Amino acid sequence: MIINFIADPSHGWGEVPVKLIHDLGIAGKISRYSYVKGENAYLEEDCDLGIFIHALESTGEKVSFEEHHSNYDSWVRNCQRWQA
Repeated sequence: MIINFIADPSHGWGEVPVKLIHDLGIAGKISRYSYVKGENAYLEEDCDLGIFIHALESTGEKVSFEEHHSNYDSWVRNCQRWQA
């Protein structure tokens, strides 16, 4: 799976499908520091993204990243906060 990694000068988030978070059974482990927009979640890099990657890799799936960086605050910060 290729995860879009969206970063601004102070933080980053991995873009993943909300459905996959629920399918992996980790929705309750995701913090309010992650965001949601439409069918995708934007998992904060410090903890939540690691929880997701560990759960996904335990299924045998490999993970890689495509990075997208902005020198300004990311639009992700304006999305709705994650609620389990």
